[in-house]
Amino acid sequence: MTVVGPFGLSVRDKALETDVQAGLAAVEAGLLEATKSEVPFITEAAQHLVRAGGKRFRPLLVMLASRFGDPYAPGIVPSAVVVELTHLATLYHDDVMDEADVRRGVDSANARWGNSVAVLTGDFLFARASHILADLGPEAVRIQAEAFERLVTGQILETAGPRDGRDPVEHYLDVIAGKTGSLIAVSGRFGALMAGADESVVDILTQYGERLGTAFQLADDVLDIASDSHESGKTPGTDLREGIPTLPVLRLREMAARDGSPDDLELVRLLDGDLTDDALHADVLARLRVHPALERARRDTIRYAQEARATLAPLPECFAKSALEELCDAVVHRAG
Repeated sequence: MTVVGPFGLSVRDKALETDVQAGLAAVEAGLLEATKSEVPFITEAAQHLVRAGGKRFRPLLVMLASRFGDPYAPGIVPSAVVVELTHLATLYHDDVMDEADVRRGVDSANARWGNSVAVLTGDFLFARASHILADLGPEAVRIQAEAFERLVTGQILETAGPRDGRDPVEHYLDVIAGKTGSLIAVSGRFGALMAGADESVVDILTQYGERLGTAFQLADDVLDIASDSHESGKTPGTDLREGIPTLPVLRLREMAARDGSPDDLELVRLLDGDLTDDALHADVLARLRVHPALERARRDTIRYAQEARATLAPLPECFAKSALEELCDAVVHRAG
């Protein structure tokens, strides 16, 4: 048993491991090629996050999904480059919106070069992804366009907040289904589609990616509070400090509104205040780490990961299916 990809995913077949590693190496080369420009400064800015690394979760899913057809089909690596470029582009834009200083353990592009450069670099990556996508055919273009619409819709919904009377948790789950689930679903879909898998298999892997994407984001929500060293390179409690209402906080608000516990109401009041003070921020973070709301968010994460795993049931037994199942387990492990 060897380890490949994000979270120390175990691959139990040497041939599969070799092929996945080769595919991911080809994706990495494709990312560097796609982010080159005749203008050296654009190359530097566009490759900033590529060279910072990352889990390459989406390309890995493309590679594993392709095993249910022809894993050597010519569209597989380019489609993996497309989804990762799109993801990277959204990170440039997200960091501007969130006024983030750090991404993947390095200075964010907006902190280093300013908001305008960060936004334009994200646009540059979208353009390069579209250029590659055009060679994959109209169906691939349509799939990516629909996913991108969902991604942007999720971002707008997050910015606008829930409408009056809407359950904030349901609203948030819709947000992350768009912002995160949509592109991870496309990763599973592209891998199977480009490999020529049966339509039923393409549908299964699309649904799997959608559910796994939600679990993946919920695990990040838990990690933002529970971890001492955040996998994404963000400082623990970053979302708290920025006032981003992640699932543990929403579960806390739900419990406070329902039960009216003085301690919970006080914690909500602190969350609604200014958390730029380091001591206050540390106190709120410590209290959330032992609060039942965090455990409730963990259970939500596990539920989505289990749903993703159950979606795979109709697929034939093989090493690739086992690896996809282990991805579900790895996401749950991240959430503790």
